Amino acid sequence: MSHSEFDPKHFVSNLTTRPGVYRMYDVKGELLYVGKAKNLKNRVASYFRVTGLTTKTMALVSRIHTIEIAVTKSETEALLLEQTLIKQHRPPYNILLRDDKSYPYILLSNHHHPALLFRRGDKTDKGTLFGPFPSGSAVKESLNTMQKVFKVRQCEDSTYSNRSRPCLQYQIKRCSGPCVNLISDEEYENDVRHARMFLQGKDQELTAEITTQMSAAAADMEFERAAELRDQIIQLKHIQEQQHVYGQTGDADVIAAIIQPGGLCVHVMMVRKGKVVGSKSYYPKMPIEITEGELLSSFIAQFYLGGIQELPKTLIISHKLEDADALVEGIFETTQKKIEVLDSVRGQRARWLELAKLNAEQGLQARLSDKRNHFSRITALQKLLGFSEAPMHMECFDISHSSGEATVASCVVFGPDGPDKKRYRSFNIEGVEPGDDYGAMKQALTRRYKRVKSGELDAPDVLLIDGGKGQLTQAEAVLKELGLVNIFLLGVAKGDTRKPGLETLYIGSKEDEVVLPPDSAALHLIQHIRDEAHRFAVKSHRRRRDKKRRHSVLEDIPGIGPNRRKELLTAFGGYQELLSASQENIAKVKGISAKKAEEIYLYLHKS
Repeated sequence: MSHSEFDPKHFVSNLTTRPGVYRMYDVKGELLYVGKAKNLKNRVASYFRVTGLTTKTMALVSRIHTIEIAVTKSETEALLLEQTLIKQHRPPYNILLRDDKSYPYILLSNHHHPALLFRRGDKTDKGTLFGPFPSGSAVKESLNTMQKVFKVRQCEDSTYSNRSRPCLQYQIKRCSGPCVNLISDEEYENDVRHARMFLQGKDQELTAEITTQMSAAAADMEFERAAELRDQIIQLKHIQEQQHVYGQTGDADVIAAIIQPGGLCVHVMMVRKGKVVGSKSYYPKMPIEITEGELLSSFIAQFYLGGIQELPKTLIISHKLEDADALVEGIFETTQKKIEVLDSVRGQRARWLELAKLNAEQGLQARLSDKRNHFSRITALQKLLGFSEAPMHMECFDISHSSGEATVASCVVFGPDGPDKKRYRSFNIEGVEPGDDYGAMKQALTRRYKRVKSGELDAPDVLLIDGGKGQLTQAEAVLKELGLVNIFLLGVAKGDTRKPGLETLYIGSKEDEVVLPPDSAALHLIQHIRDEAHRFAVKSHRRRRDKKRRHSVLEDIPGIGPNRRKELLTAFGGYQELLSASQENIAKVKGISAKKAEEIYLYLHKS
């Protein structure tokens, strides 16, 4: 339906009571919101009632110009269509989960001396995958624990095959050194088997087996071996105590939702083989007001139907879902896996749920306090600069190089919630004299703000320049040349002592100098932005410098690919030796013809 002015009463009066999906569009034809309904007439009518709508929902309703309806056979079919449309169009008023990387696993490789390795959803490696884990840090924590207990190698096969002596991991007693035969195959296989049992959740059988081996070692007067096994048992029991689920079994995802003024959090705690293997908090934005149950329903649908997460047998949730049956059916239709969704649990499961709720609450409190702290700093900066509104878009530039080598300029962006890392940019500086920071700054600013001038990028409210009067002059000149007179310039220079807290600020011009007290909230925000720009510049510079240093001159010679480069360097031992070689000797290398040898020789000596 499309009219010059949307008439909700007329539209609702002609709606069906069957299940389906509704799509709300604005006057430009852009999709605002996608929803599903068991009864389309009742659900759509609820948006246009006279009272009871929240401010955020009213903001959505005020923008509606058209509503399109798709009738489905069942609520489950409506759910599946809704998720397809959300994934395809990502409407601004829907709860949206950021597309995450696939979940991480631990791989026990299929090798003569197997390794325990970090893998992220890659099922092509030969070996056994254990997981999934909720985050990379959960995998690394588990691998770190297993290094201490079982000493199974965690290096890639390429590293393993090129060792001639044991590495640092052997020295600090976190690997038994199978690469250089410092452990027998039989003993190593025993450690691998124990690691496998640990990952399979066979803790009690594992502890019993190691206890038997310890007693046998003591009886044979192998006291050193018995002490090692005793330490293993102690560490295993400590791990079991930390997981709070000793003796439990089963797989489940425990999901708790919390909504508070200013934000929301969904905390997912993963239990595998009766063990809490880790957890992760998600903070989706809330474009319209919803309940915890509606939040969980939307989250679960995207999380599992969208293929972001692998399914356990059970979902334990903090709030009852109105559409639980449709979710279970939808998950079965798309994955052929039967799951149960429980909102009322007892015993150990109830303790898991309480833990998930606590993590959700603490995570949201920490996030909101950070946001409030950031906003108070923005407000303090607003007062300092004399703005009528708080600056919600700030950018800062910094320059980094090593004695003029591989110069990089960084641009960091801060928004209303703090650093907006997706909008960070780095600029490789070319054609500027080594060490000319002013020239580098001018080039970076010009390249960035040409795009602002053309309308490709939004102009910042504040442009913060690190480096004092000289760099500020460059920024003023660039903005003037581009005609961008509405960007407020803020220069920051280290004071005479170069200590944090004693910076000199240049507000709007080089003449307007201000030194703020060390406890100033505005100064803390400026320091944060300046330090973040410096950190990002150094990181970008190191990446460029290391890439440049890894670059071989041979890569620039036409017709010399990886195989020929390898043959040349193997034959002569290195670049300097190749540089000293005659044309005739180069021609003796496998795969190098006399003509190609001449080309290589001339290229190397052309200067």
